[in-house]
Amino acid sequence: MPLPELSEAEVREVVSRVVRRTLGTPTPGPSPVANYSNKGGVTQSAGAGVVALGADHGGFALKETLKEFVASLGYPVVDCGTHSTEAVDYPDLAYAVARLVSAGEAWRGILVDGAGLGSAMAANKVPGVRAALCYDHATAVNSREHNDANVLTLGAGLIGASLAKQIVQTWLATPFGGGRHQRRVDKIVEIEKRFLKE
Repeated sequence: MPLPELSEAEVREVVSRVVRRTLGTPTPGPSPVANYSNKGGVTQSAGAGVVALGADHGGFALKETLKEFVASLGYPVVDCGTHSTEAVDYPDLAYAVARLVSAGEAWRGILVDGAGLGSAMAANKVPGVRAALCYDHATAVNSREHNDANVLTLGAGLIGASLAKQIVQTWLATPFGGGRHQRRVDKIVEIEKRFLKE
C-alpha cells in the first residue's frame, strides 16, 4: 500500500532534519534544503526514486538547470544546496547528498562542482556510496552497468548543460548489470567494511 503523499512543507522539514543530522549542527536562517519537486507525479516511499542534488558555487548554475531537467523526467528532486554563487565548501554539499543516499532517503544523488573530482572524493567517504565522475555517455553507462554507482558527479567547468543532461538521463536510466559485476561490487563493499568501526 503506497504511503500518503507528503506536502512540500512536510518534505522540506524531513529533509531539513536529515541534513541537520548529517552536518552535525543546525544552521541559522533558511533550511539548507530549499526545494523538493515532484513534477512527474511519482508516488514515492522512503526515498525510492528521489534524486538528491547538490553543488558548490562553481556548480550552482548547472545544478539549477539539472534540477528542472531531472524533475521533468519524473523524478522527485531534493535540492541540498547551494542556493547562490556565494563561495561554499564542496565537501559540505557532497556530504549532504551522499548522506541522503546512504540513509535511503534518496535513491540516487547528483553533485556538481568545478571539476567533479572533489565532490566524488568527499561523497565516497560515506559508507554505502559509490560516487562516479562522468564526462560522457560511455562513463555514465559504465558507472551504472559495471559499478552500480549511486552518486554521479559532474564538472561544470568541463562540460556544458546539453552534455550534462545527456549524461544525467543516461545515468538515471541505466540499470546495474549484475552477474560478474555484482561480484566486483561486493568486493568494493567488503573493502569498505574493513574500515568501518563496529
